[in-house]
Amino acid sequence: MIKDLPLNELILRRYEKPYQLEERELVKKICLSLGLLQLGDSRDIIVDILMILNKAAKEKQELTSDEIKGRVVSEREKRRLELKGIADSNIRRQLKRLRDSMIIEKRTNSYRMTEFASLSEIFEQKIEKFLLPQMIERIKEYLSELDRK
Repeated sequence: MIKDLPLNELILRRYEKPYQLEERELVKKICLSLGLLQLGDSRDIIVDILMILNKAAKEKQELTSDEIKGRVVSEREKRRLELKGIADSNIRRQLKRLRDSMIIEKRTNSYRMTEFASLSEIFEQKIEKFLLPQMIERIKEYLSELDRK
C-alpha cells in the first residue's frame, strides 16, 4: 500500500534582491524563501530561532532549547515584538522543522547550525546539491510513468 505522505518536502520562493534589510528582516525573507515561514504568519518565532542559531554558529556555540528560548524572548523583547509562540513545545517543534530541513543538527541536548557551517553553505550542500536533485529525479520518474500510460 502506497501512502500519500511525502518523503521530503521543499518549498522555494523568490523575492526581490535583498536591498538594505536589517538582520531580522533578512532572516525572515530566508525563512519565507525556504518555506519555513508562510506568508502572513503572525507566529514567526522560527525567524528568531534561526537568527540566534546563526549567530551562535559564528562563535561555534551549541545551545540547548532552554538557552534558545531565553535568547528568543530577549530578542523579541528588545525589538518590542509579541511573545507569541514561545512555549517550550513550540520551540521544540520549530527546532525539529529546522532539523528536518537539514539546516540545524542536534548533538546530545544541544542544537547548532549543521557542522557550524554558514547558512549559504548548508543550503548549497544539503538542499541544492543533495535534496533538490533527488526530488527532481523522482518527479521525472512520475512524469515518465505517466507518459507510458
